[in-house]
Parts: sequence; structure tokens; C-alpha cells
Amino acid sequence: MKHLLSIEELSAAAIVELLDSAAALKASRGRHEALPLQGQTWALIFTKSSTRTRVSFEVGIRELGGAPMFLSKNDIQLGRGEPIIDTARVLGRMVHGAIIRTFAQQDVVDFARHSGIPTINALTDDEHPCQILADLLTVREKLGTWEGRKIAWVGDGFSNMTISWMWAAKHLGFELAVACPPDYAPPADFLEKLAAPQVSITHDPAVAVKGADVINTDVWLSMGQEGQAEKEAAFGPYQVNAGLLSGASTGHIVLHCLPAYRGKEITEEVLEAHADTIFQEAENRLHAQKAILAALAR
Repeated sequence: MKHLLSIEELSAAAIVELLDSAAALKASRGRHEALPLQGQTWALIFTKSSTRTRVSFEVGIRELGGAPMFLSKNDIQLGRGEPIIDTARVLGRMVHGAIIRTFAQQDVVDFARHSGIPTINALTDDEHPCQILADLLTVREKLGTWEGRKIAWVGDGFSNMTISWMWAAKHLGFELAVACPPDYAPPADFLEKLAAPQVSITHDPAVAVKGADVINTDVWLSMGQEGQAEKEAAFGPYQVNAGLLSGASTGHIVLHCLPAYRGKEITEEVLEAHADTIFQEAENRLHAQKAILAALAR
């Protein structure tokens, strides 16, 4: 693995290998036998703000022996219109790896191609691979396995999180039921490309959640969509609340990648009832990303 750009490009074996590594790194935190980033500097290039992504990557790089360098769009010439391919050529000669959180997936792909250094997608509008790996680690820790489990997604049917979950379901073979408003469903051409019969789309959240072992949601308005009242209004029936969860399987877990807007996509009651799992999921960003960093430093 030269880069981590998407869940789509990973194989089932690669996903499991990363999760095994993440579990081992989590268990040995504070007493790692190897420091694979020793002497390396990794750039964090963020055109989208973040709490969990920035902190987990900076801590993870340091714990693996490296030095992080945070670069917002205001710190470098990207903010003044320099092409991403030129930024890539410059940084590729100076740092050992790059972690990019931005809007366009193509920017991450172009950076990886032109920089010649390991590149990690820390979130784009198309995919959020680091979060999905953390979520899968949490599912395995809480439920033992995703095999034979039903995972429900309630919310936007074609967000970066949903897209990554759909590719994970295809690769790993678990059932994924996506509940979303009709205007926010995955387009037919994407579903044709996905070709995953274990992924179902419904507009009834109760159908998706019925018998589900994992119920997953996210904000209704992604970064950059704030103020779109019409879109937000369409999601009213898709709130994860106690009534909806009454149809889930016994022992189900609830995931949310955070930040959460209590009273919108999830109620205060449900978030607090499942807070242990949700904040374990947040912590697992650190361990999953350390596994990615270690794999790319080989």
C-alpha cells in the first residue's frame, strides 16, 4: 500500500490487516517496540477545519516517532491559488508523507500522483476512509465481528461517510441498509458501479433499523452546506431516537463520527445512552490512523 486514498481502493485483506495493526498498536500504546516514523516529518494539509482528525493525526505521528507539520490553506500558497500539483512537487521534496483534509477527492489523488510521497485522505467530499476504519475497529471491539451482522445507516444516502460504508460492505460482505430521503439517495450509476447486493436503499428508517446490530448516523449538513434549510428539513423523519431504535436487535450499538448536533440527527437521550461506544469510536481514530501511518512508512 503506497497511499490511503479511499475505502473503494482497499481489498478486504488490506482492511483486516490495518484493523489488526490498529488493535495491536492500541494494546501497546506508550510502549511501542518500533517507531516507524523516526526521523520523519509529515505534513497535515487542511482546507477543512477539524478537531478529531487533527489531534489524532498529530498525536499518532508523535507516538510513532515522527514530527507533524500542520498547514492550513492560509499557511501555504494553495490559499492563493497555487495548483495542488505544484504544492505536491514542492512538499514531496521536503517531507516524508502528507495527510490531506479537503473538499475534492481529485486533489488528494493528484497530490499523491505528483508528490511521490505516501498520501492519506483525511476526508474529502467523496470519502472518509480513516473514519470508516475507526468505525470498523469499534464494531469488532464491541460485537466481535461484522460478519453476519446488519449495519444500518440513517441520514444522507450519498455523503462521504455513506459512500465509504458502502464500499466497506462490498469488500467485507456484511449487510448494510441505508435509509435516506428520496432526493438524497445514491444515484443509479454509483450503485451500478458498486455492484453490492448486500447494500440496500430504503426511504423508511424503520425498515433499515429493523434487526440492525449497528445504527450509524452523521450530521445532516456536511461542512460547507451550513444554512441549507431545505435540505435539513428533508431529514426530519431520519432522526435516530428511542422510538426508531426500538426495532433494532438486542445489544445493538450506535455510532456517530462527531461532531453531533443533539436534537437533530440524534437525540440527547440516545447519544448519552451510547456515549461510551461513540467516544470509543472517536478514540479509535488515533489507533486506526497510527496503523495507516505505520503501513505507509514501511
